[in-house]
Amino acid sequence: MSDSKINMATPPEGVTGEGFFATKLNDVVGLARANSLWPLPFATSCCGIEFMATMASHYDIARFGSERVSFSPRQADMLLVMGTISKKMGPILREVYEQMAEPRWVIAVGACASSGGIFDTYSVLQGIDKIIPVDVYVPGCPPRPEQILDGVLKLQELVKSESVRRRSSPEYQELLASYNIQ
Repeated sequence: MSDSKINMATPPEGVTGEGFFATKLNDVVGLARANSLWPLPFATSCCGIEFMATMASHYDIARFGSERVSFSPRQADMLLVMGTISKKMGPILREVYEQMAEPRWVIAVGACASSGGIFDTYSVLQGIDKIIPVDVYVPGCPPRPEQILDGVLKLQELVKSESVRRRSSPEYQELLASYNIQ
């Protein structure tokens, strides 16, 4: 018999009784989505190395339900953009984002993905939010694995509180239209 203790996610608010538990659909779907985010790493430089450390056994991103790293946009819902994104790579990053199924979330990891970092030049994209919407920004150059995990936890909180119908709301459609994404 194993000595490992199983940690259960905190259940959403609801009504409990003998043999039943009732809660809102939004809360259950948000809980399931938040604890099963499948990452798609888009790594171009040193932040990608820090993400590899985050995946390793010492930091173990699997504790947060993100152990299945996908290298296919069709099988991932959390895009982690790590490193310097040049303007030539911008359309490729955008195409990867558009190939992901809804709901999809984006984390900009590090100074370069968030704002271009120290590369204030004509060839570097000054933040990926110029071409795709970003949900969480992780600071640092490069950020430590703890900071990447903190970004994943912040995204989990966002996903838990997000309405199931948000993605079909006029505000979300307007946000995508502002990026010229259908």
